Amino acid sequence: MSRKIENTGFICVNCGKPVTALTNGSYRNHCPHCLYSLHVDYIPGDRSSDCLGLMRPVSICWHSKKGYQIMHRCELCGSEKVNRIATDCNMPDDMDKIIRIIHEGTF
Repeated sequence: MSRKIENTGFICVNCGKPVTALTNGSYRNHCPHCLYSLHVDYIPGDRSSDCLGLMRPVSICWHSKKGYQIMHRCELCGSEKVNRIATDCNMPDDMDKIIRIIHEGTF
């Protein structure tokens, strides 16, 4: 699947807000408004998971090469995945929510 096909907008299943495609060369994998994601991938971008559970943002971690990332945990199967925080783009992640996760340890 090409990056152009992967990089599409969507309506968030959790909060119902519209989310636009990223403009920074990456592709969107979580909602910038509520920070939730969907368990749709086994390998990032493959869209081959049958789970489709909501991925709740549970913590923020640091990776020396990727920067700050949101740790998501699937509410159905418990799988955990990390996603880069979207900052330099047309629709950046809600930093107030990210700071709340850092300070409270959970969302």
